[in-house]
Amino acid sequence: MASIAGLGKQGDIRHVAARLERLPYCSWHTKMRLIISTAWFFDAFDSITIAYVLPPIIGLWQLSPQQIGFLIGTGFAGQLVGAIGFGWLAERWGRRLSMLITLLVFSLGALACAAATSYEMLCVLRFVQGLGLGGEIPLMAAYLNEFARAENRGRFSLSVQVLFSVGLLLVAVVSVYVVPHWGWRWMFVIGAIPALAAIPMRTVLPESPRWLASQGRNEEADHALQRIEDAAARDGKVVPPLPKDLPEVPKARPRIVELFRGIYLRRTISVWFIWIGAYFVSYGITAWVPSLFRTVYHLGVEQSLKYGLIMSSVGLCGTVFAIYLIDTIGRRPLLMLSLGACSIPLIAFAFLPHLTAAETLAVATAGFFFLSLSLISLATYTAEIYPTHLRALGGGVASAWQRGASVVGTTVVGLILPTWGINAVFVMFGLFALMGAVVTFFFAVETRAQILERVSPV
Repeated sequence: MASIAGLGKQGDIRHVAARLERLPYCSWHTKMRLIISTAWFFDAFDSITIAYVLPPIIGLWQLSPQQIGFLIGTGFAGQLVGAIGFGWLAERWGRRLSMLITLLVFSLGALACAAATSYEMLCVLRFVQGLGLGGEIPLMAAYLNEFARAENRGRFSLSVQVLFSVGLLLVAVVSVYVVPHWGWRWMFVIGAIPALAAIPMRTVLPESPRWLASQGRNEEADHALQRIEDAAARDGKVVPPLPKDLPEVPKARPRIVELFRGIYLRRTISVWFIWIGAYFVSYGITAWVPSLFRTVYHLGVEQSLKYGLIMSSVGLCGTVFAIYLIDTIGRRPLLMLSLGACSIPLIAFAFLPHLTAAETLAVATAGFFFLSLSLISLATYTAEIYPTHLRALGGGVASAWQRGASVVGTTVVGLILPTWGINAVFVMFGLFALMGAVVTFFFAVETRAQILERVSPV
Protein backbone atom coordinates (compact mmCIF):
# COMPACT_ATOMS: atom_id res chain seq x y z
CA MET A 1 0.00 0.00 0.00
CA ALA A 2 1.31 3.40 -1.00
CA SER A 3 1.69 5.87 1.82
CA ILE A 4 4.24 8.26 3.20
CA ALA A 5 5.77 7.24 6.49
CA GLY A 6 7.38 9.47 9.02
CA LEU A 7 5.07 12.44 8.86
CA GLY A 8 5.93 13.02 12.48
CA LYS A 9 9.46 14.03 11.52
CA GLN A 10 10.21 17.72 11.40
CA GLY A 11 9.89 19.03 7.85
CA ASP A 12 7.50 16.36 6.55
CA ILE A 13 4.48 18.39 7.49
CA ARG A 14 4.12 19.44 3.85
CA HIS A 15 2.92 15.94 2.95
CA VAL A 16 -0.47 16.45 4.66
CA ALA A 17 -2.01 18.42 1.78
CA ALA A 18 -0.26 16.22 -0.78
CA ARG A 19 -1.52 12.97 0.77
CA LEU A 20 -5.07 14.30 0.99
CA GLU A 21 -5.00 15.47 -2.63
CA ARG A 22 -3.75 12.15 -3.98
CA LEU A 23 -6.24 10.02 -2.02
CA PRO A 24 -8.96 8.38 -4.17
CA TYR A 25 -12.46 8.61 -2.75
CA CYS A 26 -13.31 5.34 -1.02
CA SER A 27 -15.72 3.75 1.47
CA TRP A 28 -14.18 5.80 4.30
CA HIS A 29 -15.22 9.06 2.64
CA THR A 30 -18.74 7.71 2.12
CA LYS A 31 -19.03 6.69 5.77
CA MET A 32 -17.66 10.01 6.96
CA ARG A 33 -20.12 12.00 4.85
CA LEU A 34 -23.05 9.86 6.01
CA ILE A 35 -22.16 10.48 9.66
CA ILE A 36 -21.78 14.22 9.10
CA SER A 37 -24.97 14.43 7.05
CA THR A 38 -27.13 12.98 9.83
CA ALA A 39 -26.24 15.85 12.13
CA TRP A 40 -26.61 18.38 9.31
CA PHE A 41 -30.10 17.02 8.68
CA PHE A 42 -31.24 17.39 12.29
CA ASP A 43 -29.58 20.79 12.60
CA ALA A 44 -31.94 21.96 9.85
CA PHE A 45 -34.91 20.15 11.41
CA ASP A 46 -34.37 21.71 14.83
CA SER A 47 -33.44 25.18 13.61
CA ILE A 48 -36.69 25.74 11.72
CA THR A 49 -39.06 23.72 13.92
CA ILE A 50 -40.17 26.97 15.55
CA ALA A 51 -41.82 28.07 12.27
CA TYR A 52 -44.16 25.08 12.34
CA VAL A 53 -45.03 25.12 16.03
CA LEU A 54 -45.87 28.83 15.99
CA PRO A 55 -49.36 28.63 14.41
CA PRO A 56 -50.86 26.73 17.40
CA ILE A 57 -48.70 28.60 19.94
CA ILE A 58 -49.94 31.95 18.63
CA GLY A 59 -53.47 31.05 19.70
CA LEU A 60 -52.44 29.20 22.85
CA TRP A 61 -50.44 32.10 24.32
CA GLN A 62 -52.16 34.95 22.42
CA LEU A 63 -48.96 36.21 20.86
CA SER A 64 -48.66 39.55 19.04
CA PRO A 65 -46.60 39.90 15.81
CA GLN A 66 -43.85 41.55 17.87
CA GLN A 67 -43.75 38.61 20.29
CA ILE A 68 -43.67 36.15 17.40
CA GLY A 69 -40.70 37.96 15.89
CA PHE A 70 -38.87 38.04 19.23
CA LEU A 71 -39.43 34.32 19.84
CA ILE A 72 -38.01 33.48 16.42
CA GLY A 73 -35.17 35.92 16.94
CA THR A 74 -34.02 34.53 20.30
CA GLY A 75 -33.15 31.21 18.68
CA PHE A 76 -31.05 32.96 16.08
CA ALA A 77 -29.40 35.09 18.77
CA GLY A 78 -28.23 31.87 20.42
CA GLN A 79 -26.95 30.66 17.07
CA LEU A 80 -24.98 33.88 16.66
CA VAL A 81 -23.18 33.35 19.97
CA GLY A 82 -22.67 29.65 19.25
CA ALA A 83 -21.21 30.28 15.79
CA ILE A 84 -18.49 32.57 17.13
CA GLY A 85 -17.87 30.62 20.34
CA PHE A 86 -17.59 27.16 18.81
CA GLY A 87 -15.67 28.51 15.81
CA TRP A 88 -13.08 29.81 18.29
CA LEU A 89 -13.08 26.56 20.28
CA ALA A 90 -12.68 24.43 17.14
CA GLU A 91 -9.38 26.16 16.38
CA ARG A 92 -8.11 25.27 19.87
CA TRP A 93 -9.81 21.98 20.76
CA GLY A 94 -10.17 20.58 17.26
CA ARG A 95 -13.07 19.99 14.89
CA ARG A 96 -14.10 16.58 16.21
CA LEU A 97 -14.60 17.43 19.90
CA SER A 98 -16.29 20.74 19.10
CA MET A 99 -18.74 19.02 16.72
CA LEU A 100 -19.63 16.49 19.41
CA ILE A 101 -20.39 19.26 21.90
CA THR A 102 -22.56 21.24 19.46
CA LEU A 103 -24.60 18.14 18.61
CA LEU A 104 -25.17 17.40 22.30
CA VAL A 105 -26.17 21.00 23.11
CA PHE A 106 -28.77 21.41 20.39
CA SER A 107 -30.26 17.94 20.96
CA LEU A 108 -30.73 18.43 24.70
CA GLY A 109 -31.95 21.97 24.02
CA ALA A 110 -34.67 20.63 21.74
CA LEU A 111 -35.89 18.26 24.47
CA ALA A 112 -35.97 21.14 26.92
CA CYS A 113 -38.04 23.24 24.47
CA ALA A 114 -40.61 20.44 24.35
CA ALA A 115 -41.15 20.90 28.10
CA ALA A 116 -41.60 24.70 27.97
CA THR A 117 -44.70 25.90 29.82
CA SER A 118 -44.68 29.58 28.91
CA TYR A 119 -43.65 32.04 26.22
CA GLU A 120 -40.79 33.37 28.33
CA MET A 121 -39.43 29.90 29.08
CA LEU A 122 -39.52 28.90 25.43
CA CYS A 123 -37.59 32.06 24.49
CA VAL A 124 -34.79 31.20 26.94
CA LEU A 125 -34.61 27.55 25.88
CA ARG A 126 -34.56 28.43 22.19
CA PHE A 127 -31.53 30.64 22.91
CA VAL A 128 -29.74 27.73 24.63
CA GLN A 129 -30.60 25.35 21.81
CA GLY A 130 -29.35 27.94 19.34
CA LEU A 131 -25.85 27.82 20.85
CA GLY A 132 -25.39 24.29 19.49
CA LEU A 133 -27.24 24.90 16.24
CA GLY A 134 -25.11 27.95 15.45
CA GLY A 135 -21.81 26.21 16.03
CA GLU A 136 -22.62 23.09 14.06
CA ILE A 137 -22.67 24.22 10.42
CA PRO A 138 -19.38 26.18 10.15
CA LEU A 139 -17.54 23.36 11.95
CA MET A 140 -18.91 20.68 9.64
CA ALA A 141 -18.14 22.77 6.55
CA ALA A 142 -14.53 23.23 7.68
CA TYR A 143 -14.18 19.52 8.47
CA LEU A 144 -15.57 18.37 5.11
CA ASN A 145 -13.44 20.80 3.09
CA GLU A 146 -10.28 19.66 4.84
CA PHE A 147 -10.76 16.10 3.53
CA ALA A 148 -11.91 16.99 0.00
CA ARG A 149 -9.81 17.06 -3.15
CA ALA A 150 -9.62 20.38 -4.98
CA GLU A 151 -11.05 19.24 -8.30
CA ASN A 152 -14.56 18.47 -7.01
CA ARG A 153 -14.53 19.87 -3.50
CA GLY A 154 -17.78 21.78 -4.02
CA ARG A 155 -19.77 18.74 -5.06
CA PHE A 156 -18.15 16.62 -2.33
CA SER A 157 -19.28 19.09 0.32
CA LEU A 158 -22.67 20.04 -1.11
CA SER A 159 -23.75 16.42 -1.52
CA VAL A 160 -23.71 16.31 2.29
CA GLN A 161 -25.16 19.76 2.84
CA VAL A 162 -28.19 18.91 0.72
CA LEU A 163 -29.39 17.01 3.79
CA PHE A 164 -29.89 20.41 5.41
CA SER A 165 -32.48 21.22 2.74
CA VAL A 166 -34.00 17.77 3.14
CA GLY A 167 -34.30 18.52 6.86
CA LEU A 168 -36.09 21.79 6.11
CA LEU A 169 -38.49 19.88 3.87
CA LEU A 170 -39.09 17.02 6.28
CA VAL A 171 -39.91 19.30 9.20
CA ALA A 172 -42.64 20.77 7.00
CA VAL A 173 -43.90 17.30 6.02
CA VAL A 174 -43.88 15.99 9.59
CA SER A 175 -45.55 19.11 10.99
CA VAL A 176 -48.58 18.75 8.71
CA TYR A 177 -49.53 15.58 10.59
CA VAL A 178 -47.82 15.86 13.98
CA VAL A 179 -48.86 19.39 15.01
CA PRO A 180 -52.65 18.96 14.49
CA HIS A 181 -52.74 15.38 15.84
CA TRP A 182 -50.03 15.05 18.51
CA GLY A 183 -49.38 18.65 19.47
CA TRP A 184 -46.53 21.09 18.94
CA ARG A 185 -44.25 19.70 21.67
CA TRP A 186 -43.66 16.50 19.73
CA MET A 187 -41.94 18.43 16.95
CA PHE A 188 -39.07 19.24 19.31
CA VAL A 189 -38.90 15.65 20.58
CA ILE A 190 -38.80 14.21 17.06
CA GLY A 191 -35.89 16.47 16.18
CA ALA A 192 -33.93 15.68 19.34
CA ILE A 193 -33.98 11.90 19.77
CA PRO A 194 -32.38 10.87 16.43
CA ALA A 195 -29.77 13.63 16.76
CA LEU A 196 -28.75 12.24 20.17
CA ALA A 197 -28.50 8.79 18.59
CA ALA A 198 -26.01 10.20 16.06
CA ILE A 199 -23.48 11.14 18.76
CA PRO A 200 -21.89 7.65 19.06
CA MET A 201 -21.43 7.53 15.28
CA ARG A 202 -19.57 10.83 15.30
CA THR A 203 -17.06 9.56 17.90
CA VAL A 204 -15.55 7.18 15.30
CA LEU A 205 -14.44 10.06 13.06
CA PRO A 206 -10.77 11.09 13.17
CA GLU A 207 -9.59 14.61 13.79
CA SER A 208 -8.82 16.66 10.67
CA PRO A 209 -5.20 15.97 9.61
CA ARG A 210 -4.93 19.53 8.32
CA TRP A 211 -5.90 20.91 11.74
CA LEU A 212 -3.54 18.51 13.53
CA ALA A 213 -0.68 19.61 11.27
CA SER A 214 -1.45 23.27 11.92
CA GLN A 215 -1.05 22.52 15.63
CA GLY A 216 2.27 20.71 15.14
CA ARG A 217 0.69 17.35 16.06
CA ASN A 218 2.30 15.58 13.12
CA GLU A 219 2.26 11.99 14.37
CA GLU A 220 -1.50 12.20 15.00
CA ALA A 221 -2.00 13.67 11.53
CA ASP A 222 -0.01 10.77 10.07
CA HIS A 223 -2.14 8.26 11.98
CA ALA A 224 -5.40 9.83 10.76
CA LEU A 225 -4.18 9.81 7.17
CA GLN A 226 -2.94 6.23 7.47
CA ARG A 227 -6.46 5.10 8.44
CA ILE A 228 -7.90 6.54 5.24
CA GLU A 229 -5.07 5.16 3.08
CA ASP A 230 -5.63 1.71 4.62
CA ALA A 231 -9.37 1.95 3.84
CA ALA A 232 -8.60 2.89 0.23
CA ALA A 233 -6.25 -0.09 -0.07
CA ARG A 234 -8.89 -2.46 1.31
CA ASP A 235 -11.30 -1.14 -1.31
CA GLY A 236 -8.80 -1.99 -4.02
CA LYS A 237 -8.18 1.67 -4.86
CA VAL A 238 -4.89 2.63 -6.43
CA VAL A 239 -3.17 5.30 -4.35
CA PRO A 240 -1.07 7.32 -6.82
CA PRO A 241 2.30 8.94 -6.07
CA LEU A 242 2.36 12.18 -4.13
CA PRO A 243 1.66 15.23 -6.31
CA LYS A 244 4.64 17.53 -6.49
CA ASP A 245 5.02 21.17 -5.48
CA LEU A 246 1.91 21.35 -3.31
CA PRO A 247 2.00 23.97 -0.53
CA GLU A 248 2.50 22.83 3.04
CA VAL A 249 0.09 23.12 5.96
CA PRO A 250 2.04 25.49 8.21
CA LYS A 251 1.91 25.44 11.97
CA ALA A 252 0.01 28.51 13.16
CA ARG A 253 -2.13 29.70 16.04
CA PRO A 254 -5.46 31.39 15.35
CA ARG A 255 -5.95 35.05 16.16
CA ILE A 256 -9.18 36.77 15.24
CA VAL A 257 -7.28 39.90 14.15
CA GLU A 258 -5.89 37.88 11.22
CA LEU A 259 -9.37 37.90 9.65
CA PHE A 260 -8.81 41.60 8.99
CA ARG A 261 -5.25 41.55 7.65
CA GLY A 262 -3.87 41.35 4.12
CA ILE A 263 -6.05 39.60 1.56
CA TYR A 264 -8.41 38.40 4.30
CA LEU A 265 -9.81 41.85 5.12
CA ARG A 266 -11.63 42.08 1.79
CA ARG A 267 -12.71 38.44 1.95
CA THR A 268 -14.01 38.76 5.49
CA ILE A 269 -16.07 41.90 4.95
CA SER A 270 -17.49 40.76 1.61
CA VAL A 271 -18.49 37.28 2.80
CA TRP A 272 -20.22 38.83 5.82
CA PHE A 273 -22.41 40.92 3.53
CA ILE A 274 -23.16 37.92 1.32
CA TRP A 275 -24.24 35.87 4.34
CA ILE A 276 -26.36 38.76 5.59
CA GLY A 277 -28.05 39.21 2.22
CA ALA A 278 -28.83 35.51 1.83
CA TYR A 279 -29.94 34.63 5.33
CA PHE A 280 -31.83 37.79 6.19
CA VAL A 281 -34.12 36.59 3.39
CA SER A 282 -33.93 32.85 4.04
CA TYR A 283 -34.85 32.69 7.70
CA GLY A 284 -37.15 35.69 7.41
CA ILE A 285 -39.20 33.79 4.85
CA THR A 286 -39.01 30.23 6.17
CA ALA A 287 -39.57 31.15 9.82
CA TRP A 288 -42.54 33.40 9.02
CA VAL A 289 -44.33 31.73 6.08
CA PRO A 290 -46.81 29.57 8.03
CA SER A 291 -47.54 32.43 10.43
CA LEU A 292 -47.91 34.96 7.58
CA PHE A 293 -50.59 32.91 5.90
CA ARG A 294 -52.23 32.25 9.25
CA THR A 295 -52.34 35.91 10.35
CA VAL A 296 -52.64 37.82 7.03
CA TYR A 297 -54.83 35.50 4.97
CA HIS A 298 -56.51 33.79 7.95
CA LEU A 299 -55.87 30.30 6.63
CA GLY A 300 -56.28 27.33 8.94
CA VAL A 301 -53.29 25.84 10.77
CA GLU A 302 -53.12 22.81 8.48
CA GLN A 303 -53.35 24.88 5.27
CA SER A 304 -50.69 27.31 6.54
CA LEU A 305 -48.36 24.41 7.27
CA LYS A 306 -48.97 22.97 3.78
CA TYR A 307 -47.94 26.28 2.22
CA GLY A 308 -44.69 26.10 4.18
CA LEU A 309 -44.24 22.54 2.88
CA ILE A 310 -44.64 23.70 -0.73
CA MET A 311 -41.97 26.36 -0.35
CA SER A 312 -39.53 23.95 1.33
CA SER A 313 -40.08 21.39 -1.47
CA VAL A 314 -39.22 23.94 -4.15
CA GLY A 315 -36.17 25.04 -2.14
CA LEU A 316 -34.91 21.45 -2.11
CA CYS A 317 -35.07 21.40 -5.91
CA GLY A 318 -32.84 24.48 -5.98
CA THR A 319 -30.22 22.86 -3.77
CA VAL A 320 -30.00 19.86 -6.11
CA PHE A 321 -29.20 22.24 -8.98
CA ALA A 322 -26.48 23.85 -6.86
CA ILE A 323 -24.69 20.50 -6.42
CA TYR A 324 -24.17 20.27 -10.18
CA LEU A 325 -23.45 23.95 -10.77
CA ILE A 326 -20.90 24.73 -8.05
CA ASP A 327 -17.98 22.92 -9.69
CA THR A 328 -19.22 23.63 -13.22
CA ILE A 329 -19.67 27.41 -13.26
CA GLY A 330 -17.83 28.20 -10.03
CA ARG A 331 -18.74 29.76 -6.69
CA ARG A 332 -18.85 33.42 -7.71
CA PRO A 333 -21.18 33.02 -10.73
CA LEU A 334 -23.41 30.68 -8.71
CA LEU A 335 -23.82 33.20 -5.87
CA MET A 336 -24.49 36.06 -8.29
CA LEU A 337 -27.12 34.01 -10.15
CA SER A 338 -28.77 32.86 -6.95
CA LEU A 339 -29.06 36.19 -5.15
CA GLY A 340 -29.71 38.30 -8.24
CA ALA A 341 -32.48 36.06 -9.57
CA CYS A 342 -34.00 35.78 -6.08
CA SER A 343 -34.32 39.54 -5.79
CA ILE A 344 -36.43 39.96 -8.93
CA PRO A 345 -39.72 38.27 -7.86
CA LEU A 346 -39.43 39.60 -4.32
CA ILE A 347 -38.94 43.22 -5.38
CA ALA A 348 -41.81 42.70 -7.83
CA PHE A 349 -44.17 42.64 -4.81
CA ALA A 350 -43.91 46.45 -4.92
CA PHE A 351 -45.92 46.35 -8.15
CA LEU A 352 -48.26 43.44 -7.32
CA PRO A 353 -50.89 44.65 -4.83
CA HIS A 354 -53.90 42.65 -3.61
CA LEU A 355 -52.58 39.17 -4.33
CA THR A 356 -54.41 36.10 -3.11
CA ALA A 357 -52.71 33.70 -0.71
CA ALA A 358 -51.92 31.29 -3.55
CA GLU A 359 -50.49 34.07 -5.75
CA THR A 360 -48.32 35.34 -2.90
CA LEU A 361 -47.03 31.83 -2.31
CA ALA A 362 -46.18 31.38 -6.02
CA VAL A 363 -44.20 34.62 -6.34
CA ALA A 364 -42.36 34.19 -3.02
CA THR A 365 -41.53 30.57 -3.82
CA ALA A 366 -39.98 31.59 -7.15
CA GLY A 367 -37.56 33.82 -5.24
CA PHE A 368 -36.88 31.12 -2.67
CA PHE A 369 -35.98 28.61 -5.40
CA PHE A 370 -33.09 30.77 -6.60
CA LEU A 371 -32.08 31.72 -3.08
CA SER A 372 -31.61 28.07 -2.15
CA LEU A 373 -28.70 27.83 -4.62
CA SER A 374 -26.62 30.14 -2.44
CA LEU A 375 -27.88 28.87 0.90
CA ILE A 376 -26.32 25.46 0.34
CA SER A 377 -23.12 26.90 -1.16
CA LEU A 378 -22.10 29.62 1.29
CA ALA A 379 -20.67 27.42 4.06
CA THR A 380 -18.43 25.61 1.58
CA TYR A 381 -17.28 28.85 -0.05
CA THR A 382 -16.52 30.48 3.29
CA ALA A 383 -14.45 27.52 4.46
CA GLU A 384 -12.37 27.76 1.28
CA ILE A 385 -11.32 31.40 1.64
CA TYR A 386 -9.45 31.01 4.97
CA PRO A 387 -6.31 29.04 5.91
CA THR A 388 -6.56 25.96 8.14
CA HIS A 389 -5.87 27.74 11.43
CA LEU A 390 -8.62 30.30 10.69
CA ARG A 391 -11.10 28.13 8.77
CA ALA A 392 -13.52 27.25 11.58
CA LEU A 393 -13.14 30.66 13.22
CA GLY A 394 -13.67 32.57 9.97
CA GLY A 395 -16.64 30.40 9.08
CA GLY A 396 -18.07 30.80 12.57
CA VAL A 397 -17.80 34.58 12.56
CA ALA A 398 -19.33 34.79 9.06
CA SER A 399 -22.10 32.45 10.19
CA ALA A 400 -22.63 34.70 13.20
CA TRP A 401 -23.52 37.53 10.83
CA GLN A 402 -25.95 35.13 9.21
CA ARG A 403 -27.55 34.49 12.59
CA GLY A 404 -27.53 38.19 13.39
CA ALA A 405 -29.28 38.92 10.09
CA SER A 406 -31.77 36.19 10.95
CA VAL A 407 -32.47 37.78 14.33
CA VAL A 408 -33.03 41.19 12.76
CA GLY A 409 -34.92 39.85 9.75
CA THR A 410 -37.38 37.77 11.70
CA THR A 411 -37.91 40.54 14.25
CA VAL A 412 -38.33 43.33 11.67
CA VAL A 413 -41.07 41.34 9.93
CA GLY A 414 -43.11 41.59 13.11
CA LEU A 415 -42.66 45.37 13.08
CA ILE A 416 -43.28 46.00 9.36
CA LEU A 417 -46.21 43.63 8.86
CA PRO A 418 -48.82 45.46 10.98
CA THR A 419 -47.97 48.88 9.49
CA TRP A 420 -46.95 48.31 5.88
CA GLY A 421 -48.39 44.90 5.02
CA ILE A 422 -47.09 41.66 3.59
CA ASN A 423 -45.94 43.10 0.25
CA ALA A 424 -43.55 45.48 2.00
CA VAL A 425 -42.07 42.52 3.85
CA PHE A 426 -41.19 40.72 0.62
CA VAL A 427 -39.82 43.86 -1.05
CA MET A 428 -37.49 44.30 1.93
CA PHE A 429 -36.29 40.72 1.45
CA GLY A 430 -35.68 41.38 -2.24
CA LEU A 431 -33.50 44.40 -1.54
CA PHE A 432 -31.30 42.38 0.83
CA ALA A 433 -30.89 39.63 -1.79
CA LEU A 434 -29.90 42.28 -4.35
CA MET A 435 -27.30 43.65 -1.94
CA GLY A 436 -25.74 40.19 -1.66
CA ALA A 437 -25.58 39.84 -5.45
CA VAL A 438 -23.89 43.22 -5.87
CA VAL A 439 -21.27 42.48 -3.18
CA THR A 440 -20.54 39.11 -4.80
CA PHE A 441 -20.04 40.73 -8.21
CA PHE A 442 -17.55 43.32 -6.99
CA PHE A 443 -15.68 41.56 -4.18
CA ALA A 444 -16.00 37.74 -4.17
CA VAL A 445 -13.00 35.62 -5.21
CA GLU A 446 -13.25 32.40 -7.20
CA THR A 447 -12.07 29.19 -5.46
CA ARG A 448 -13.16 26.46 -7.87
CA ALA A 449 -10.69 23.53 -8.26
CA GLN A 450 -7.92 25.25 -6.28
CA ILE A 451 -5.90 23.65 -3.46
CA LEU A 452 -6.99 25.12 -0.13
CA GLU A 453 -3.45 26.13 0.80
CA ARG A 454 -3.10 28.06 -2.48
CA VAL A 455 -6.48 29.79 -2.19
CA SER A 456 -5.73 30.82 1.39
CA PRO A 457 -2.01 31.23 2.08
CA VAL A 458 -0.82 32.14 5.55
